Amino acid sequence: MSCKNNNGHASSSDNNSSDTVHTDSLSNNFGKDLRFLKDKDSGLLVLTLPGNPAAQVIVSPKYQAKVFTSTAEGLSGRSFGWVNYKAFSGAVDPHMNAYGGENRFWLGPEGGKFSLFFAPGTKMDFDHWKTPADYDTAPWHLEKADASSAMLTKQMNLLNYSGTKLSLSIDRTIRVLSAAEMQQQTGLDFKRNLTDVKAVGYITENKLTNTGNQAWDKNTGMPCIWILDMFTPSEKTVIVVPFKSTPEQQFKEVATTDYFGQIAPDRLKHNDHVLYLKADGKSRGKLGVSPVKAKDWIGSYAADTKVLTLLHFDLDPAAKYLNQEWNTNKPPFIGDAVNAYNDGPLEDGSQMGPFYEMESVSAAAFLAPGASLMHRQSVYHFTGSVNELNIIAEKMLGVSLSEIEGAFQ
Repeated sequence: MSCKNNNGHASSSDNNSSDTVHTDSLSNNFGKDLRFLKDKDSGLLVLTLPGNPAAQVIVSPKYQAKVFTSTAEGLSGRSFGWVNYKAFSGAVDPHMNAYGGENRFWLGPEGGKFSLFFAPGTKMDFDHWKTPADYDTAPWHLEKADASSAMLTKQMNLLNYSGTKLSLSIDRTIRVLSAAEMQQQTGLDFKRNLTDVKAVGYITENKLTNTGNQAWDKNTGMPCIWILDMFTPSEKTVIVVPFKSTPEQQFKEVATTDYFGQIAPDRLKHNDHVLYLKADGKSRGKLGVSPVKAKDWIGSYAADTKVLTLLHFDLDPAAKYLNQEWNTNKPPFIGDAVNAYNDGPLEDGSQMGPFYEMESVSAAAFLAPGASLMHRQSVYHFTGSVNELNIIAEKMLGVSLSEIEGAFQ
């Protein structure tokens, strides 16, 4: 999330405080999460590929078309997503309901003159910040589904901070990836060269259509697609953010690292082509990389659990990206294309998580009536042979597992 003052990560309401984090959600068992979620959503979908029943992906129509979690090893396997059990009970939070989920759909911008989270004329502070119900609490419509894919839709009528009424529709398709598709996207041969890793991969294809009668331009403002992925932290989890090679003295052109105050140097490291962010859920901090400097992969590795997670997303370095800070004075089109967040306690000791998050954002949707914008993001989880995980990390992230593990030693 993108503001420098506060946002959905900062909610300190009763159902999100640190003393209400449900320990079962931290046990990382897929079967346990599946049983819990089935009780909350009778229409829950479990997607898998014929011939590979161990790789499973949970999708919820009731909870805003979220991919809640996935596994590479069936019901007894590790649950890769973060599920916030306590958020499902109690009163609805007026600001944000953090159900969790390793891939959720939002629209931005969060702040700025075209914000979708603040009513026109209100002060951009936490008291006035509210996530639109269409992607916070409202159910989505399941259009169609089969064993390995689902398409969900939502019609929305939103009002931005500039007073523009935005009529739009979302088509969101989630599809489990076959080994051949994973090989095509990564260039890695999982059947021949990586036989000692277990994997699950899926793609979300998110289409935004302007269903109104007015074109979205620099005067009216427009939304962007925002995909956020929440995972369970650990002592040895590190987020890896590759970027285009840039000399040390020009690093300020690469990343914003002070969204919630400057990230401490013992939690953020970088060289001329990669950023490392400690993801232990103990210190709140966020960074973002500009579309000009970003690459289209981001990942994390947990040396204590031997889980490698990768995200691949659409990226257009020539496009305009919306600035999401809670600030109406800054230019509106200087936003990030990719973000990383580590959760941690607020000043009052409350905490939404712990979790960590990797996020991708589409370009600003300059759309005429009837026109559409697509943003795709793929998620991969790998576990198994460290040697083979290292091959994957070196190819896709440009660094070895030993470099990742040693970043904060």
